[in-house]
Amino acid sequence: MSQARPGGGSRVVRPYVVVRGRTEPSRNIFDFVTLVRSADPNRHLSQGDLTPEHRAVLDLVRHSAQSVAEISAHLRLQQLPVTLPLSVLRILLADLMEAGHITTSQPITEGAPPDPKLLEDVLAGLKRRL
Repeated sequence: MSQARPGGGSRVVRPYVVVRGRTEPSRNIFDFVTLVRSADPNRHLSQGDLTPEHRAVLDLVRHSAQSVAEISAHLRLQQLPVTLPLSVLRILLADLMEAGHITTSQPITEGAPPDPKLLEDVLAGLKRRL
């Protein structure tokens, strides 16, 4: 994405500039469904060394947990100087986690299979509404 310059024209901000040339997260791995939330709001962490991209991520997860895929989609809608590929977002998330700004969890996907009777009742109810 381009950013306007005062003298006219534009400059391109490359994604590798945003992550200072790194190509992999330091140690934290984030998949599409990893839920990201802001860390304890009572902890006051310095945000002085955070980039605008880091701050944009923190703003998105300040009030509710969001998946990595949701964060990526929301960031594409914002007016950032660069469009962030998922690989870059993962590096930014790792930075934020190491600094204590965010926590993560995996969504609950395991459990008992749904009760077939309950599913049949839901389906019947939906058919009645149509």
